[in-house]
Amino acid sequence: MIIPSLPNGEAVFLAAGVLGATIMPHVIYLHSSLTQNLHDGTRKERYNATRWDVAIAMTIAGFVNLAMMATAAAAFHFNGHTGVADLDAAYLTLEPLLSHAAATIFGLSLVAAGLSSTVVGTLAGQVVMQGFIRFHIPLWFRRAVTMLPSFIVIMMGLDPTRILVMSQVLLSFGIALALVPLLIFTSNPKLMGDLVNTAWIKRTGWVIVAIVVTLNGWLLVGTVLGL
Repeated sequence: MIIPSLPNGEAVFLAAGVLGATIMPHVIYLHSSLTQNLHDGTRKERYNATRWDVAIAMTIAGFVNLAMMATAAAAFHFNGHTGVADLDAAYLTLEPLLSHAAATIFGLSLVAAGLSSTVVGTLAGQVVMQGFIRFHIPLWFRRAVTMLPSFIVIMMGLDPTRILVMSQVLLSFGIALALVPLLIFTSNPKLMGDLVNTAWIKRTGWVIVAIVVTLNGWLLVGTVLGL
């Protein structure tokens, strides 16, 4: 039986990375922007459609993460390959253990994940810059800024897997910064009217914020103290 645990600082680091990769804070702003383009049906119907959209997307993302970790545990750990720590090694190890098709699907999935996260990040940045602070950036500059970090990692010869996890950990620190104002605004009856958060939604939301902040604080303390 596998019992989830956080035995050391590296485990906390990876847990924060999984959290940041699954619940990207900038997507919260993008979801809010996308609802402005919904015009069919009543406001209540649009609200319910958005809830289902987010719930289905997050459920799929959760199962995908679970499937990836279960596959890694079954294919690598239980077969003695405990040293697989980067994407290249994972790809090369999958082929003899499972099949060439499994390794190919793994590679294509990484490409799809990279493209989708890049597109979402760019769109969210556009929403924030144009919608919040009314600042327009040329298209070529947006594309350059999006690709620049990848080129820097390649030119400096850094470990791409470690950099990827670090970027996801940084995203996890932004979740609370997005959720706190979201909960405050959506709990205000003057702003939301009959769509204001119910008591159990508010309690659940603040519990989630507390868990995220606790995880981030645990990671910071462990990093500073070298635990």
